[in-house]
Amino acid sequence: MHGRRNTQATERSNHTRVTEFIMQGLFDHPQHQRLIFGLFLCLYMTAIMGNSLIIGAIAIHPPLHTPMYFFIANLALADILCTSSVLPKMLKNLLQEKKTISFDGCMAQLFAFTLSSGTELVLLTAMSYDRYVAICHPLRYVNLMSKDICISLAAGVWAVGTINSLVHTLLMLRLDFCGLNLIQHFFCEIPPVLALSCNSTYLNEIMIFMADIFLAMVNFLLTTVSYSFIIIAIFKIQSSKGKQRAFSTCSSHLLVVSLYYSTIIYTYIRPTSSYSLDKDKMVAIMYTLVTPTLNPVIYSLRNNEIKVAIRKILPFNT
Repeated sequence: MHGRRNTQATERSNHTRVTEFIMQGLFDHPQHQRLIFGLFLCLYMTAIMGNSLIIGAIAIHPPLHTPMYFFIANLALADILCTSSVLPKMLKNLLQEKKTISFDGCMAQLFAFTLSSGTELVLLTAMSYDRYVAICHPLRYVNLMSKDICISLAAGVWAVGTINSLVHTLLMLRLDFCGLNLIQHFFCEIPPVLALSCNSTYLNEIMIFMADIFLAMVNFLLTTVSYSFIIIAIFKIQSSKGKQRAFSTCSSHLLVVSLYYSTIIYTYIRPTSSYSLDKDKMVAIMYTLVTPTLNPVIYSLRNNEIKVAIRKILPFNT
């Protein structure tokens, strides 16, 4: 009995709780760090200001108080959360020789990033459904996409993202981390942190697999089905002007979906032999910084209503 207690005590002492992780960083060229810092800081500020402008424009401009813009505002909020969960710490580490993050900070970053990415996947599906109803069932649009239904959909989207993130974070907190504490990434994402655990990660891997199926594959399938019906409906429109008007209402969203899912597909659906840490870091930059920066541009570039609303809130516009 005493022997078993001593063994358990020894195991606990060997599995000393890690208090901080060392980040590998983004690039291995110190001479380029300040240049990269300046570039990423500009992109980060552009992402925050662009998405904040989108939210503000939609909030203050009554013509934008429609389901489509309501979901765009939610997407902008998710983009702000995504980039803000990763970039501030990454920018700080770019200026430091030793790139570290506390254990609690890592878990908070993992939770926020997983929340934003999971929410965005479900949100893009809700936005596809909105465009499907608008184009395929225009006469029923007001009833099918009423204010109460839109609020319920948005609440459901954020609830799914929060529950998914909470489950993954709690499962991560039950693990022991010992020995090496070097994260082979520039932020705390689930796979590289999971690789540092010194006990079984079987349950975590099962939950990751289930999340990949329900959040990624199912939502991708639903989005594809929605756009298949949309394309069929557009081709049935007789006039070319009508086709152009119908397509213009969903072209921005289709571009955002394509941009987002292309990075997801590259990251998760590819042969193991093609794995490259440097390439994965560049793809991570795409979905944590570049995509949140481009989304406001995509939605406002060809949208006169958003342009008018943004002009109203910018101080240097007359």
